[in-house]
Amino acid sequence: MGQKNFILDTNVLIENPKCITALRNGEENNVYLPYTVITELDKLKRDPRIGHIVAQAVHSILKDDKLTILPPAFAEKLRDLNPDDRILKEIMNADIEAPILVTNDRILQIKAGIYSLKSEEYKDSDPFRSDSQMYTGFVDDEQEPYVNSFRWEKGTAIFYGDKENKPISYTHEVWGVKPRNIYQNLALELMLNQDINIVSIQSEAGYGKTFLALASALYLALEKKDNSYEKVYLVKPIWEIGPKMGFLPGTVEEKMQPYVRYVRDLTVKLHEQRPANRIFMETDSDKFRFNQKKFEILPIAYIRGMNLENCIVIIDEMQNMSRSEVRSLLTRMGEGVKCICLGDTRQVDNPYLNESNNGLNWVVKKLRNNKEYAHMVLKGERSRGPITDVVLKTGL
Repeated sequence: MGQKNFILDTNVLIENPKCITALRNGEENNVYLPYTVITELDKLKRDPRIGHIVAQAVHSILKDDKLTILPPAFAEKLRDLNPDDRILKEIMNADIEAPILVTNDRILQIKAGIYSLKSEEYKDSDPFRSDSQMYTGFVDDEQEPYVNSFRWEKGTAIFYGDKENKPISYTHEVWGVKPRNIYQNLALELMLNQDINIVSIQSEAGYGKTFLALASALYLALEKKDNSYEKVYLVKPIWEIGPKMGFLPGTVEEKMQPYVRYVRDLTVKLHEQRPANRIFMETDSDKFRFNQKKFEILPIAYIRGMNLENCIVIIDEMQNMSRSEVRSLLTRMGEGVKCICLGDTRQVDNPYLNESNNGLNWVVKKLRNNKEYAHMVLKGERSRGPITDVVLKTGL
């Protein structure tokens, strides 16, 4: 096919920091970088949403000794132009045979065509994935298993625990809940395992992680006899999506209601499957007030100073908590505590955090391969319903 000369746009590096190596394809092609791209990366590194991805792109540039960066002298003369036009001028000024601009910017592609400059999309997009996404809880055949991980062997999931390895050839049923798929069953295996004190579950919305956690908590606190769990806490950071509602009147429980109504609805659903009277003060019509002695919902700020013992703690939307908040919360937990951490690092609402620098990702990064801890990515073909299924399938 002959050697090609690729020139990269900024957006390609952001979407896949490994694109330089991929496009070079060994020694087959040459890869160039306009100086304007370097200046754009310098500005983007301060953006809290993508600064961690920019850092990866910069690392790829620094370690690649075959990458050619176009000289800055000409680019610095073009300061009055916008970045896209500067990139085009740099390419046309460079002595590169049959250059191919690689960009996913459609407008820039149109402009390139006007100047008779060939352009291509970078189709092998590999967006940044956090540790909590990359480590799924499963290991490959040739990989040494982490403690409390799974491996597929002849179609069966084998659990590699601290004390024993065992096939998960059985199906859990917890508080009347039967798992919809193998992944939900394995998530229940981790939540119910007495040797694992802290479990984290990563998934997109709709795969049932909160429902499974609540079912497990009710079973452990109200039904299972050989444990000392006396209460269930649900802890949640509060970050609104969209316009702010302002201050809400009432008690802590009343203030939290708009943010945790889904918890009450899921708990009522479990109660209807199998009575859980002890966690409610009232169960008439749609009142269903929680009994604070058995089930309490708290914002993260209220945990400071508390000492949690003999309880189940569900931490929901942990991706919206900072590393320091997670450390502060987890160090409140004393004897007899089972902690279930839930979240999705792709849905960070906290404006001061990002896909990598958030509480859930730090938990996976630091606790992985600890005998007290287990993690898995929850997935499957069926979520909460057909609309959610089509959204997840199409990547909307």
